[in-house]
Amino acid sequence: MPMAIRRNDAPRVLLTLLLIVCAAALAASFQFYREALVDTFFAFALASVLILHFRVRPDWRDIPLVLVSTAIFAAMDFRVLHYAPKIMAWVSFLGLSSYLIMAVRAIWAHGEERKILLYAWIPAVLFIISEYFASDMLTWTAAAHPKTLDFFLLSFDCSLRVQWSFVAGQAFARSPLLYTSSLIAYIGLALPIALVYAGRLVRVKQRAFSAMLAFLITGPVGILFYNLFPACGPHYLLGASFPFHPFPVDLARKLILEPVAIQGPRNAMPSLHMAWMILAWQYSRGLSRWERAIVLAFLALTVIATLGTGEHWFADLIVAFPFALMIQAICAYSLSWKDVSRLMAYFFGLLVTLVWLVTLRFTPDFFWMSPVIPWGLAAATIALSIIRMSELDRAVDRASQAAVSRPSPFAAPVHEAPQTHV
Repeated sequence: MPMAIRRNDAPRVLLTLLLIVCAAALAASFQFYREALVDTFFAFALASVLILHFRVRPDWRDIPLVLVSTAIFAAMDFRVLHYAPKIMAWVSFLGLSSYLIMAVRAIWAHGEERKILLYAWIPAVLFIISEYFASDMLTWTAAAHPKTLDFFLLSFDCSLRVQWSFVAGQAFARSPLLYTSSLIAYIGLALPIALVYAGRLVRVKQRAFSAMLAFLITGPVGILFYNLFPACGPHYLLGASFPFHPFPVDLARKLILEPVAIQGPRNAMPSLHMAWMILAWQYSRGLSRWERAIVLAFLALTVIATLGTGEHWFADLIVAFPFALMIQAICAYSLSWKDVSRLMAYFFGLLVTLVWLVTLRFTPDFFWMSPVIPWGLAAATIALSIIRMSELDRAVDRASQAAVSRPSPFAAPVHEAPQTHV
């Protein structure tokens, strides 16, 4: 019997060793260290694994294991390989250690515990991989579009008579606390995403996958729209004039709009940061109050950060709403494509997103007819997108309840006892 147990455990031992070697190889790779582990966005994405780890498996005995593994990675890179110590590297080591331990736990777990651990760490690695290749996709987009349409977005923002990016940027300059908290929310995007997915995984199991699928495809789909409407943001277009010297509204109306060659990532339209946070808020339905409060705080700070950093125009945030609705409809796989709510949500989100892009690009003078027009269209877009999201959520809830109440086709038939007639 002992020999049989050892033979059965051999594949697990090999998988465990393979995971340890792979994690050590990643930590020791100078290219990976330079391109990923010290990158702020990637470090927070990797650290978000900690939330998944301790939410789905709240065993505090794993804490010393994570800390010891982090110390080993740091000693290997800083003492043995003599890489330049960076704070973000420590954050990455924590996430890498958590991921390694969670994966090893999954290998040696059984039954339901193994299932939920697999459900946690497999999507986590997919999200981290997508984060790693995001910079490459942005580089390709910039190479494909040497000129951007930022002047068109500047024109729209000025047609509102309030340039919100400059307002937020000036607020940043006056309040270091607002600047720091908003920047952390902007950089730590992966944290509320992990919080929402882990919460849904613990509470509703299979219904968590629609959320993770939405989070995963938002980036690649968003890249397609970056190519349809390449733009960088006011910081890249106006340089040192941002945020204390807003562009004169009177001059903006007279601008001859045309594409302009500027340096910067083409990731403004729509704002994917905003879209991710809208989706995180939608998928946080049914979670605890403190979880929803955290997501709401991240959402509010993301609005301020996207504008205040000069990375986005106000129009980018508006278009993020129908774009997020489209993504939500695509991932509502519990509903048939024949379902009216799903079809309406998808086509409304797609068409409204495209209409905004076309109108901003080809009929910018339309917004200057009256301030009521840009404000009214912005408010209607946001309100109708939220309404469609709510209707889609209710349709998903009805489908889930029907699936639970529907008898299984594999259940044994129940035979009633024969009645005796007197």
